[in-house]
Amino acid sequence: MGALGLLLVMAAAMVAAAAAAAATASAPRPFFVFGDSLVDSGNNNYLATTARADSPPYGLDYPTHRATGRFSNGLNVPDIISEHLGAEPVLPYLSPHLDGHKLLGGANFASAGVGILNDTGIQFVSSVSYFVPLLL
Repeated sequence: MGALGLLLVMAAAMVAAAAAAAATASAPRPFFVFGDSLVDSGNNNYLATTARADSPPYGLDYPTHRATGRFSNGLNVPDIISEHLGAEPVLPYLSPHLDGHKLLGGANFASAGVGILNDTGIQFVSSVSYFVPLLL
């Protein structure tokens, strides 16, 4: 991972920490996640891609001890931020379990292998386009 990616992850963490500090006893605010494999919570399980994390050793330290599509052996950064915000972990945007009501609480648009260059994986612009219909 390059310095730019690390900078983006750290910036997102700082924004989330600031939001958590400013949060009141009211319902958690919507939490939307964009990024690559570091924050992908399983979108690639629903895409025709070879970048998948749906088999061991992924998920060994996750509460269910099963692979979830996260490119980690347990919780990832958005999961931990959700816990601190007092919210459920956001579901992958492509998950069939993400209905309109749950979408109001946020969604994860991250996809492993996403890139900003033409010759790297799925283009970031493509993953952002999943979000555009929600704005309409």
